[in-house]
Amino acid sequence: QVQLVESGGGLVQAGGSLRLSCAGSGRTFSNYAMGWFRQAPGKEREFVAALARSRRTDYADSVKGRFTISRDNAKNTVYLQMNSLKPEDTAVYYCYVNVFFAGAWRNYWGQGTQVTVSS
Repeated sequence: QVQLVESGGGLVQAGGSLRLSCAGSGRTFSNYAMGWFRQAPGKEREFVAALARSRRTDYADSVKGRFTISRDNAKNTVYLQMNSLKPEDTAVYYCYVNVFFAGAWRNYWGQGTQVTVSS
């Protein structure tokens, strides 16, 4: 069973930092693309960051220069380091892994972790 568990969310003041973790189990994810989306109340879920199989990183324009995605293959974990946080970053953050299963590439999602940035 492929599972992803996010952690590290919480309440932080504007300008502060948090590091989110996404721990995988059921498979070794070192050769799979992983990333993060977020969803704020009343808004559509939006892309945040991705780490491709090639190790290339991509970021939403709104977080470039502030967020960094990375992974530790030994721990089967992907991270999202978030610096200079703004109230507009408040959302539930979801991680995903893209896995080839049953003849197709599929996304597996974690349950999300809440990030709240206060003024």
